[in-house]
Amino acid sequence: MTIRINHILLPARDKDASARFLADILGCEVSDKSAGAPSGRFAVIRLDDGSTLDFAEMENVTPVHIAFEVTEDGFDAILNRLTANGVTYSADPRHRRQGEINANEGGRGLYFQDSDGHNFELLTKV
Repeated sequence: MTIRINHILLPARDKDASARFLADILGCEVSDKSAGAPSGRFAVIRLDDGSTLDFAEMENVTPVHIAFEVTEDGFDAILNRLTANGVTYSADPRHRRQGEINANEGGRGLYFQDSDGHNFELLTKV
């Protein structure tokens, strides 16, 4: 049996702005098409494995944590986009070691947040 994630629903105060922010950092595109939903209901980012992050507009947002495994080259590209866009990143999930990356599990990692407080993690090795 194979189990994989199809999509993750992320609450956002402004679904389009939130999706654009993350898509710009990850180097992805934003769409308004989601499987099983009318066009425009979600702002959608499709990841390389085919899964999607579907941003839904909500007044009350409870932040979540999502970790993305990336290649070494992908990590460098994303770190460059974070820096170019003035996005604060940290080596730890509580953002105490700002401007640093970690070397957990023999790879590199960092954390950054969006305007809704979602805590995104990048790591090169699991």
